[in-house]
Amino acid sequence: RAGLDAALPAGLDVLEVVEARTPDLVDRLHASVWEIALPGIDDQVAADAVAGFLAAESIQVERLTKNGMRSFDARGPVISLRVTRPTEPVAGKDLSAACAILHVVVRHTTPAVRPDDVLAGLRRVADLAPPTPAQVVRLAQGPLDEQAGAVSDPLAPDRDAAAAAGAAEPTRAGSATS
Repeated sequence: RAGLDAALPAGLDVLEVVEARTPDLVDRLHASVWEIALPGIDDQVAADAVAGFLAAESIQVERLTKNGMRSFDARGPVISLRVTRPTEPVAGKDLSAACAILHVVVRHTTPAVRPDDVLAGLRRVADLAPPTPAQVVRLAQGPLDEQAGAVSDPLAPDRDAAAAAGAAEPTRAGSATS
């Protein structure tokens, strides 16, 4: 962890390292949680746009992909979308002025619906166009709890496997394991 942390730029910190002990890590990444700051947009304006987005059955957006321009539904994969308060300063910016914060949970699909696609959908259904670029932070990525609409820790099985392996290791007389 320390070596990786030292190799990264300032402000990008490695807090924990977990060894993937199970083979299906990528298969556990079902959804992402995003926080999207919209500087210059009032909370009520954002809430009205979100209501329009959520009321739509489908919202077609277009994006240039490696195979050319592609049209797809940006609404279907969105599990939840709400206006909230930031969990922490977004990209070190002062958010004391009008700045709506969107909290979005998006199911991973092909093509992946990204925060820019959600913003394009908000623009389409509610003409929401922030005067400055949105600031986006992925807060989590992992298995989707369908009932709660929440994303859980994808490394939990690996932590459990490491704990089980540690508990199964024999101890030598006079020494302790950690």
